[in-house]
Parts: sequence; C-alpha cells; structure tokens
Amino acid sequence: MSNSLLPTIDISASDAITDSTLDQYYSLEHIQQVLTTTLDYMSSQPVDFPYFEELAKDEWSQKPKELSVYLTDSTEGRALNLEARDKDYATNILSYSSDLPAFILTEMPSIPLGELIICHEVVEQQAAEQNKPIAEHATHLLVHGILHLLGFDHELGQAEQDEMEGFEIAILEKLGIGNPYIAR
Repeated sequence: MSNSLLPTIDISASDAITDSTLDQYYSLEHIQQVLTTTLDYMSSQPVDFPYFEELAKDEWSQKPKELSVYLTDSTEGRALNLEARDKDYATNILSYSSDLPAFILTEMPSIPLGELIICHEVVEQQAAEQNKPIAEHATHLLVHGILHLLGFDHELGQAEQDEMEGFEIAILEKLGIGNPYIAR
C-alpha cells in the first residue's frame, strides 16, 4: 500500500485509560497494521462491503481510509451501550459507521469508515476468561469492529455470523494470531 493510501487513524481515550495501556495494546502503528491488513484482505475477497456497495470500486480503492478509535472504561462503556443498543452492560466494542451516501464519499478526499469505541476493562476481563493474551483479544476486536464498519453483521443470522467469523480467522492468521474461536 503506498503512503498516499495509508489510512488516517485518530486514537483518543477517556482519562481512565493509561498511556501504558494505549502504548501496549492500541498504538497507532498497531492499529494501522490491523486496519491495513483487514482492508487489504477484504478488498481481495469477492464480496461487496454492505455500507459501501454503492461506491464505485475505483473510488474505494483509490482513496485513503479514515478510522477513529476511542478507548474507555466500563462505566462510560455501559452508558454508551445503553444509549446505542438499549443494553445495560459494558460491551467490549461498539462500532459506529460513517454511514455517508456514495455521492458524498465520491467528493471527499478520503473515506471515513467510522468510529470504534473499545471498553478496555471488558477486553481484559474477556481475555482472562478465555485464557487469551490481552493483545490478541484486543486485535481480534479491532478486526471485528472494522468488519462491522464495512457493513458486516453477525447478528443477522447464522450464515452472516459464519461469514464474518471466517473473515476474522483469515485476517488474524495474516496478523500471526490463531483462531480466536477455538478454546484454549
């Protein structure tokens, strides 16, 4: 991927997230690698991205992408999940797609994918429960969230869940991480 097409990534965090957590699990370089690997892999697949299917393939391939990532604690994560999904618990990741129409995206210099909100406390808790390294689980959730921003949704049915999990497994393999759906 040429430098002119490298994604722009904005990372921010609530005061509850330490700099060491950001550096260790959510560095710009790491998120850049995860996003680039995910986009490269998905662009090689014979699928349309549901949120971008009206955008011409050349428009998609010739413009850099933008991603925002916000890290928070379980208190704010719970409030955001309640507001967004009417679910009263902190979830690991929330995905907010840019949801811009194709005619606007064609005029923009880059394509905003949307925002991922990650509740790091939940990521840590789940990693411990699943006997996985935190870094691997955080990377899996980044891939999962990016797929949501492209329009894939595992909650639509078993076929959609299987498709999305297959993409996640293949992308994580490219990142050197084993199948996250196999118990350890």
